[in-house]
Amino acid sequence: MAGAVSYRDVFRVPEFRAMWLAELQSVAGDQLARVALSVLVFADTGSAALTGLTYALTFVPSLLGGLFLTGLADRFPRRDLILWIDGLRGCLILLVAIPAMPFWSLCVLVGIVSLLQPVFKSAQLALLPDVLGEERFSTGMAIRSITIQSAQMAGFAGGGLLIAVFNPYVVLVIDALTFFGSAILIRLRLQHRPAANPAAAGADRRTGRSSASETWSLLFADRGMRALVLMLWLMALVAVYEGMAAPYAALFGGSSITVGIILAADPLGSVIGAFLFSKFVPEDRRPGLLGPLSIAAAAPVALCLFQPNIVISVLLFVIAGAFGTIVVMQTTTSMTLRLPDARRGQAIGMSNSGLTTATGVSPLLAGILSDKTNAATAIGWFGLAGTAAAVLLAVSWRRASRTTAVHTP
Repeated sequence: MAGAVSYRDVFRVPEFRAMWLAELQSVAGDQLARVALSVLVFADTGSAALTGLTYALTFVPSLLGGLFLTGLADRFPRRDLILWIDGLRGCLILLVAIPAMPFWSLCVLVGIVSLLQPVFKSAQLALLPDVLGEERFSTGMAIRSITIQSAQMAGFAGGGLLIAVFNPYVVLVIDALTFFGSAILIRLRLQHRPAANPAAAGADRRTGRSSASETWSLLFADRGMRALVLMLWLMALVAVYEGMAAPYAALFGGSSITVGIILAADPLGSVIGAFLFSKFVPEDRRPGLLGPLSIAAAAPVALCLFQPNIVISVLLFVIAGAFGTIVVMQTTTSMTLRLPDARRGQAIGMSNSGLTTATGVSPLLAGILSDKTNAATAIGWFGLAGTAAAVLLAVSWRRASRTTAVHTP
């Protein structure tokens, strides 16, 4: 039953508290930086396409990191990876914060930060079941979704305000400091654990390409797993409005504060959706709702084709964020518990790198389309295509669930 493991039960685990707090401040800093980069590039160039490109660079290189680097989360101690990656990303963001940084240099630095993200995320999510145990894991994931989305909301909204008061460079320095703070927490509060698959780090280690190929096959091993992975990625594509926040606000004559409000809409919906879903929907019913929830996440975005005013637009983004986060939370939970521990880190990393890549690609493509039409029309077409894809995936997931039920003794 839902609520069998309470939020309080999860927060009683000291290591979870440390991981939670470290991620909370780091995520808030990341969103501050995304607002800063969007405003900075759009103000300098006036181009929705270049703004989308910059936003994409905070995500797209994750594809390479997910394919070739996430195996590190199984070969080496996951706590150590989290610690060093946080420190390295903090140093890189400090370089991004240098005024008058050439645009190509900024792109390279932001791309490297993005490249490291899937290694961090795979180590973190693969470690979480060890910290919480399987019985607390689902509730722990719900807590992460609620609080991390709250941090995103605060970061997006606060980013607009901070830029209005100070400048984007100050915001980037704040982001770097959150990485250093996260690293300190992990170093002091998380116990060392051996690597899940230490043999892979030895002389018999397979090549990154071979390991990635095997893990890719694991993710697409059957119709059910394929549907989970594709629904996860689809949620990133329909959330295109986040990467298009600056040109969308400009369409209605908005300021940097309006950009922050648009960016805060999705995490606000996410907090509401994750809380209601985790508290009131029994665990055994959650997987069966994935199909309808995917459709419900995409459909509001399609309504942007009618170019609603900014208030209605934000409301639509809140609704899309609520349903989208529920889908991401449940698909990730279902996949994680199905995966063997020795391959869990790389598999989670690769699935999340696809999610991250889709998050970056969608605003880049929408930005190109927006330069030929406008931001609302571009976002609306993505929502319409996403709704059609969600219907197909819902049918596939339903068939896979029925097949599993028939073959379960």
